[in-house]
Amino acid sequence: MRKVQWGVLGVARIATTQVIPGMQRGELSEIAGIASRDLPKAQKAARDLGIRKAYGSYEEMLADPEIEAVYNPLPNHMHLPWSIRAAEAGKHVLCEKPIAMSVAETRELIAARDRTGVIVGEAFMVRTHPQWLRIEELVRAGRIGQLRYAAATFAYFNVDARNIRNILAYGGGALMDIGCYPIKVSRFVFGEEPVRVAATMDRDPALGGIDRLTSAILEYPSGPCTFTCTTQAFPNQSVRFYGTKASIEPEVPFNTPKDRPSHIRIDEGAAGTTIEEFPACDQYTIQGDRFSRAIREGGAPPVPLEDALKNMAVIEAVFRAAESGKWEKP
Repeated sequence: MRKVQWGVLGVARIATTQVIPGMQRGELSEIAGIASRDLPKAQKAARDLGIRKAYGSYEEMLADPEIEAVYNPLPNHMHLPWSIRAAEAGKHVLCEKPIAMSVAETRELIAARDRTGVIVGEAFMVRTHPQWLRIEELVRAGRIGQLRYAAATFAYFNVDARNIRNILAYGGGALMDIGCYPIKVSRFVFGEEPVRVAATMDRDPALGGIDRLTSAILEYPSGPCTFTCTTQAFPNQSVRFYGTKASIEPEVPFNTPKDRPSHIRIDEGAAGTTIEEFPACDQYTIQGDRFSRAIREGGAPPVPLEDALKNMAVIEAVFRAAESGKWEKP
C-alpha cells in the first residue's frame, strides 16, 4: 500500500520531537513537507528530520498537490482556521487536541469536513496505544467487576509567560492542555458520556488568568471520575479505574515511553496482583498509520470529530461548573 504523503503545519516542539519521528517510522505515513511562516525554521526542521520539502508559508504547503494529508500541531486558537483551510484545499487533517477552542468551533469544523469530503480527526494518541485498548477490553469483559469510579491526575510545572500553554487567548491553561486527557480516557473506558460535571478552578493572575489547577468530578451513569490537572506542580500522571472486584491502572498513562515496555496493573487485593506487559511501541507511529489507513481504505479515523465534539462539550461544562459553583450538563 502506497504511503500517505503528509505535510506538517509549523515547527511545534510536539511535532519535531515526538509526532514527526514517530510517523516517519510508520508503514503507511511519509512526512513529505513541513511549513513555517519563517522559511529558515522550516528548512532547519526539514534538514534535521530528513524531510524533502520546506515551505515558507502554510498556504504554500496547502497548495502543493503532492501533500495528501496535514498534521496540525499549531496553538489551540489556530486549530480551527487552519484545519478548515487544509480541508478546503482537499487535504485530510489530523489536528492536535483539543480539536478547537469551543463546541461551536468544533461544529464549524464538522461542517467543513462534510462540505469538503475529507477525513478530519483529533490527535489523541492514547486512543491507539495497546495498553489503553487492553484496559478498555478488560473493563468491558468484567475483569474488575462492575466499574464504579475512576481517579486521575496529570501535572507538570511551567510558569513561562511566553509559553503558548500559558497564554489565555491561545487556549492555554491546565484543562485545555492536559485535563482533556482524563476526560478522554474516562469517556472511552466507561463507554458512556458524563451526565453532569462539578469543578473548581484556580486561576493565575500573573499569567492572565489561565487555570493553573483544575479539579473536576465527571458523573457517569456507572459512577464518577475525579481528576486534577495542573501546570504548576511536580510532574506526575496517573489513572486508576476501580471496580467491584479489582482495580486497573496503566504504569504511565499518557506520555508512555516508547523505548521500553509498558505495563498495566490489576489489583485484586488478597487475591493478588497481575501485571500485563506490552512490547515497546511509539503511540505516534500507531496513530499516524491508523489515520493513513483510514485515508487509503476508507472508514473513520481513530478519533473522529463526533467524538472530539463530545470531549469538547465536557471541557466546556467543566469551565462552566467552575464559574457557577453548580453541577453543569455537557
